[in-house]
Amino acid sequence: MSQTRDEESMGYHRPVLVDEVIELIRPVMPGVVIDATFGGGGHSRSMIEEFGDDVEIVGIDRDPQAVANGGALGVRVVEANFSEVGDVAASTAVTPAVILFDFGVSSHQLDRPERGFSYRNDGPLDMRMGPDAAATAAEIVNEWPLEDLTRIIRRYGEEPMARRIASAIVDARPLDSTTRLADIVANSLPQARRRAGHPARRTFQAIRIAVNGELEAIESGLDGAIDTLEPGGRVLAISYHSLEDRLVKRRFVKGAEGCTCPPGLPVCGCGNSASLRILTRKPIRASDEEVRSNKRARSALLRAAEKVAA
Repeated sequence: MSQTRDEESMGYHRPVLVDEVIELIRPVMPGVVIDATFGGGGHSRSMIEEFGDDVEIVGIDRDPQAVANGGALGVRVVEANFSEVGDVAASTAVTPAVILFDFGVSSHQLDRPERGFSYRNDGPLDMRMGPDAAATAAEIVNEWPLEDLTRIIRRYGEEPMARRIASAIVDARPLDSTTRLADIVANSLPQARRRAGHPARRTFQAIRIAVNGELEAIESGLDGAIDTLEPGGRVLAISYHSLEDRLVKRRFVKGAEGCTCPPGLPVCGCGNSASLRILTRKPIRASDEEVRSNKRARSALLRAAEKVAA
């Protein structure tokens, strides 16, 4: 029997920290939620089940396959990058009470070899989350200079042996498949590194981030979300590695800063006032029970902040 669209969307990506997300948005319901990384609609589905008619959801996703999942829930999903959240809110004429980001690559994308995200399954060097990506992984792997490859592997993969890996990639050009790239990376590293998790994981992460401009999108998306929220509204962000989480933490801390004048001044001269109230002093992590049932939840970090009325 063929799967229904509803079944397909449920299998697209299993959402993490669902209960925690629900509790963080409960105080501002009823209201509009922008699910800025809609995917298979897992978080949106949970909100609809919990809040019913008290929640109106607008989805955003750059992946056309994810956009199609909105039909199963009766949710309008706009094909766009989450960095454009402000534009989407304006075009759909909504003022959201909540904007939710669930960063990183979806399980669906990882599990489809033809998308080129997996170092375990053979596929083309693609890694585009959507057709708006400026380049494919093949272009970066085969055309970028050694110094640029080294830079992104070190910065986006936090890989201490970045130059060694980049040199091996350049020497092996042209490369045309994910497993071939993974083999080149693995063979360039000492034996000890090959025993500590998959040796290509950091390099694949780095190339994927570069292909999709992920970190730049996070910065723009958070700025747009904070500007777009109604006063008292909440922005939630789920990250999966330190680069993402660091950007979220810094933006929330910056937004929560008030006057920065030296102590003792009788009158504020900086004019700064807080735009956010941080709701999660430390990131919320998945319970042991959730991690046992969903391995992806192991690295998930949830932070939230509330927009302060002007």
